[in-house]
Amino acid sequence: FWIMAGKVKWVTDIEKSVLINNFEKRGWIQVAENEDWNFYWMSVQTIRNVFSVEAGYRLSDDQIVNHFPNHYELTRKDLMVKNIKRYRKELEKEGSPLAEKDENGKYIYLDFVPVTFMLPADYNLFVEEFRKNPSSTWIMKPCGKAQGKGIFLINKLSQIKKWSRDSKTSSFVSQSSKEAYVISLYINNPLLIGGKKFDLRLYVLVSTYRPLRCYMYKLGFCRFCTVKYTPSTSELDNMFVHLTNVAIQKHGDDYNHIHGGKWTVSNLRLYLESTRGKEVTNKLFDEIHWIIVQSLKAVAPVMNNDKHCFECYGYDIIIDDKLKPWLIEVNASPSLTSSTANDRILKYNLINDTLNIAVPNGEIPDCKWNKSPPKEVLGNYEVLYDEEMAQSDGTDRDLRSRPGQSTGVKGSRARDSGKPVLTTWK
Repeated sequence: FWIMAGKVKWVTDIEKSVLINNFEKRGWIQVAENEDWNFYWMSVQTIRNVFSVEAGYRLSDDQIVNHFPNHYELTRKDLMVKNIKRYRKELEKEGSPLAEKDENGKYIYLDFVPVTFMLPADYNLFVEEFRKNPSSTWIMKPCGKAQGKGIFLINKLSQIKKWSRDSKTSSFVSQSSKEAYVISLYINNPLLIGGKKFDLRLYVLVSTYRPLRCYMYKLGFCRFCTVKYTPSTSELDNMFVHLTNVAIQKHGDDYNHIHGGKWTVSNLRLYLESTRGKEVTNKLFDEIHWIIVQSLKAVAPVMNNDKHCFECYGYDIIIDDKLKPWLIEVNASPSLTSSTANDRILKYNLINDTLNIAVPNGEIPDCKWNKSPPKEVLGNYEVLYDEEMAQSDGTDRDLRSRPGQSTGVKGSRARDSGKPVLTTWK
């Protein structure tokens, strides 16, 4: 099966129906089938069960699954931030030019995640940061939920009083029934189009973490809010202004069921090229690719790189009005349901292209193959980063170079003569 992949001989239509119903109850979604093979997309819970020590299950060489065992190191909000912070510190200790900071102590190249704290653990640190700028707005998100559930905005400390406080020590503690949250500085100056806030949903396929090999899907899209954006504190509770999740926006009065409040990435490129210029637009997308690669490098050392696994992540990126991209979160199970006709086409192609890379030529899966498929099977994917190829080239591909700016081996920044400089890390 996919995923798990395996050959099935159906005896009767009744038996086939019973088996498929059983798969669906276990969290497997059928995404494709042919004469001999049936492909299923496993939920993250099913993956936990497959790799559970108690289950005692062992995957055979012809079984491939669509999540890494501990994918949550990247896809759980608090762990993603923790791993990126650790990655920065490690690079700093190594004296890497990537960890260079400006005169204010901010990372020049690795500042792509909003200031974030874990609650309740970092409550006192958060309060200290909040008091430096009391007029700031923060966004609270439960660590283990998706689709905008449980998210709210605050601009006063009193607004998180529903979290309990120990009266004896005045320290911040969590109620036993409360789950962990992350609280991040809200990007209150988002790039607006038509007065509305939007974010990018981009798909990234990782076939192996060691060596890291990842692919960027060219057919991502923008998700727009249905209500025009305002930073006014009176609208902090209006999620139709602030949250781009389709699961929330589809309940708004102004939701358009024909286009679903979505733009293709190619349309966004055209818009930005016409309003901001081609060079600036190329620089923005280069920075987005940079963010994705660095986030994957941050978790690569701790990821259980099981040879049976691959993963298609849904990256959520917000662009501010200075055209600086910010990584908001990474989804382990990006929605494969369609809200519009164009959405259906995109996601059908996404599944098809993913399958072609994971199981090239529709052959019997083999977890021992080198996971470097020929270009003709990539479809709408393109290689974003290939660590093995970077090392064999003998160049330091961790050093970033953008149009107008390049980083030398010793970390010195050199101005370009005006000609675009190719990204050296690709």
